Amino acid sequence: MNLILLEPGDFPEPDSLAQADTPAIAILRGRRFQHIAEVHRAEVGDVLKVGLRDGLIGDGKVLEHAGDHIALAVSLHRPPPPPLPLALILALPRPKMLKRTIQHATALGVKKLYLINAYRVEKSYWQSPWLSADKLREQCVLGLEQAVDTAMPAIHLRKRFKPFVEDELPAIAADSRKLVAHPVTDTPCPVDVSGRTTLAVGPEGGFIPYEVEKLQEAGFESVHLGPRILRVETALPVLLSRLYPGH
Repeated sequence: MNLILLEPGDFPEPDSLAQADTPAIAILRGRRFQHIAEVHRAEVGDVLKVGLRDGLIGDGKVLEHAGDHIALAVSLHRPPPPPLPLALILALPRPKMLKRTIQHATALGVKKLYLINAYRVEKSYWQSPWLSADKLREQCVLGLEQAVDTAMPAIHLRKRFKPFVEDELPAIAADSRKLVAHPVTDTPCPVDVSGRTTLAVGPEGGFIPYEVEKLQEAGFESVHLGPRILRVETALPVLLSRLYPGH
């Protein structure tokens, strides 16, 4: 945990957050308290890196270390890192891979993510408890804590491929460069692009030809990462690091 992510509810006096010249007091229990106590081994007077969800990043000085909670004096003074100028369209991975993929995408700065259906996505995947809003949020929190970021991604679930591509995707991808990762193509993935990108990544085994054709009809260009076939959880960080190496 490189960042202690704070929630507005952690502050007994929420209005104190608006007073820039006075630290606000946050009370932490549960997982964050255990991490601070057992991993950071923080004592009274120690300073930790903290950030308010969807807000600023700063410092939290330990004021009290009790048996079930820690009190921090919080001062927030700098914005989070800039988001990737990218919308990610991702065929729903299998549940175990989904958790890691959400964490990786969040840590790398993805703020707009659509989990979609595809022919090679098993129907059972859509019944996974890991698709609940709370579970998805847990993985996003882990990604934010890793990357020292506070801006929570927006994750959208779309269970029907064709209606999504035909009815929603044109507006989502408007005024952006449109790419679909597809191993059966001659065009390598571009490097260090400028401007916004909409990136579509298929399931294990890739999109089927019909799905690639529908994406191409929507203006998407097929690109590859070379001769090696990578798992989604590996391919995604590689793609994002090629597209936006400076981020």
